[in-house]
Amino acid sequence: MTIRVRFTSADGRETQEVSAQDGDILLTVGQAAGQPLEGTCEGQMACSTCHVIVAAEDFAKLPRASEEEDDLLDLAAHVTRTSRLACQIVLRDEWESLAVRIPAESRDMQGR
Repeated sequence: MTIRVRFTSADGRETQEVSAQDGDILLTVGQAAGQPLEGTCEGQMACSTCHVIVAAEDFAKLPRASEEEDDLLDLAAHVTRTSRLACQIVLRDEWESLAVRIPAESRDMQGR
């Protein structure tokens, strides 16, 4: 079964829907789709450059963020109640879909 992942740009004008598999990491899926998710630490949860804002209707699907993830989100710009690090979101078949928005001040220093 595939999971539909919808990325919305910071300004809300562009959306991209991609397919993912159970167990895929949202950061990897987004990078493969060309989304501006830097992931400087390569998913080791040592930075906040993969910050995304999860759609309110999908946020309850996710397990709670760890204390370490919450601490890193404190360093990210434009954090909201539904902010998460994409490197910490493991996609699950039972979700069927997940929608996220790129924050207004996302920066991709690697130029992807």
